[in-house]
Amino acid sequence: MQIKVSARHGHLSDATQQFIREKAEKILHFFQRIMQIEVIVDLREDDDNKVEFLVSAEHKHDFVASESHADLLAAVDLCLHKLEQQVKKYKEKLHDRRRTPHVGKTGGSGPEADAEE
Repeated sequence: MQIKVSARHGHLSDATQQFIREKAEKILHFFQRIMQIEVIVDLREDDDNKVEFLVSAEHKHDFVASESHADLLAAVDLCLHKLEQQVKKYKEKLHDRRRTPHVGKTGGSGPEADAEE
């Protein structure tokens, strides 16, 4: 898995980049099929930092989350929380589809429908 961290309108220290990478790796606890995580940090002059996560998973499924906050690390945490929710929902959707048995026709024109009347 690749993790790319880039900054707009400024420079991130190595410690901050390492912190963001460590946080981004935690997404793998929820979903193992992630291929790439791209983090874009927009350091604005008005002290409202914007963080955007672009996560690419297998089979061309992408997750996107962005958050703005005065504190950069808080923005990363808030953004990761959004991503966790998206990944959990997608994973539940996958598992529900596989475990739901096929019930056949539901037209109501069989012998069971006549017996109910």
